[in-house]
Amino acid sequence: METTTGEQLVGPLLLARGTIDRSAALRADERWLERAWSDPATRVLVVDDGHTLVRRTGDEVHAVLFGPEEAPEGPRFLLGVEGGVAYFAVTAPLPGVAKTEANGRVTFAMRLGDTPEGVPVAAGLRQVGGLLGDREAGLLVYAVALEAWHATHEFCPRCGSRTAIQAGGHVRVCPRDGSQHFPRVDPAVIMLIRDEADRCLLARGPQWPKGRLSILAGFVEPGESLEHAVVREVAEEVGVTVVNPRYLGSQPWPFPRSLMLGFFAEAVTTELRPDTEEIAEAHWYSREELAAALESGELRLPPAVSIARRLIETWYGGPLADE
Repeated sequence: METTTGEQLVGPLLLARGTIDRSAALRADERWLERAWSDPATRVLVVDDGHTLVRRTGDEVHAVLFGPEEAPEGPRFLLGVEGGVAYFAVTAPLPGVAKTEANGRVTFAMRLGDTPEGVPVAAGLRQVGGLLGDREAGLLVYAVALEAWHATHEFCPRCGSRTAIQAGGHVRVCPRDGSQHFPRVDPAVIMLIRDEADRCLLARGPQWPKGRLSILAGFVEPGESLEHAVVREVAEEVGVTVVNPRYLGSQPWPFPRSLMLGFFAEAVTTELRPDTEEIAEAHWYSREELAAALESGELRLPPAVSIARRLIETWYGGPLADE
């Protein structure tokens, strides 16, 4: 992917893939939706707390897609059409998979690497977003994002009434005041900062384990441009002044509903003054220092499924191995 700056991103943005036509014009056609749901050729992706069923076949991983008659009951969302086949998502417990919940965290009983080939197993986007093909990765990102929005928008923000799902899962309507509510996307900037010596700035938040570093990121505030958000966030988080933010690419990050907008920017100051509530540590790295830290195990980077990894590797000039 060539960016607007002329730089070449190293590797694909793995959660920005997809092949289906989202078919927005069909969402309000209730007769078409019912016909599509009755069609045995229709494929259904079941999602539960951001997970779906996948199976491993040789070196490939595929999502488990059901026919409408096999799919469990639950809210359903139209994902789109490809080659005359309609694709839906259903929010429901994953068939045949046990899960537990503790302290707000969901744990499924089976793991992809622990099961025999061909056996369905629950997996989330962080685990398999980079392993699935373009179509299935796009379907899963889309389904997880819709599931997360519906889970937190059951009630009307105006009057508190329970809303009803319409338009193939893309609108919630209040039965009392008639207001319509649409899926939210929260824009967030994520930026690789370089200094005059072409060193890269890496940091971690207090919630991250020691040694796991990434680039800086933050949400865009109301009334703010993307470029200004880059400058503000870097100043707030580490006290560094940056200029010349340059857009490189974007990737959905449905945890629960972010859109990550990737930038490079240039530092005109290098003294690091981290905001300790947001940043536990921050360091400048040359390419040689980064490679040595990765080789020694002192440092680990974000996973390949993240746009952060792609921006770091673009600065570095090629793929990096840290695990």
